[in-house]
Amino acid sequence: MALFNEEEQLRIRKAIEDAEKHTSGQIRVCIEQSCSENPLDRAAKYFHQLDMHKTKARNGVLIYLATVDRKFAIIGDRGLNKLVPKNFWDDVKEEMLNHFKFGDLVEGIVTGLKISGEHLQKFFPHQDGGQNELPDDIAFMDGN
Repeated sequence: MALFNEEEQLRIRKAIEDAEKHTSGQIRVCIEQSCSENPLDRAAKYFHQLDMHKTKARNGVLIYLATVDRKFAIIGDRGLNKLVPKNFWDDVKEEMLNHFKFGDLVEGIVTGLKISGEHLQKFFPHQDGGQNELPDDIAFMDGN
């Protein structure tokens, strides 16, 4: 069973591509149905599993969402975390939550991607000859 239809997946992928267009930062979306642990811990596990810690500038961002358990987290790599304001990720989560509360998961994710991309652009502007280091598709996890 797909959590998002093809059109929704394309919309999220395009939002990732748009967010990365003006930055060397890398953003991924990771989705599963259930999360039996702290969502930040789960996000950190997938951050490493998806090799996001291997970006050249350590400027990856992961948006993690467990749809059935209604949990989510956003984490950034250390290259980014040392530059953003202390409450940055909480502020992004609040903006996303404004959409999630009304059942609009896709719009919430797109909002998080847009805000993350804007901040990545400030700290890690696009480099000529820069390459996309990570895939832009949604990582659907099976909970293992």
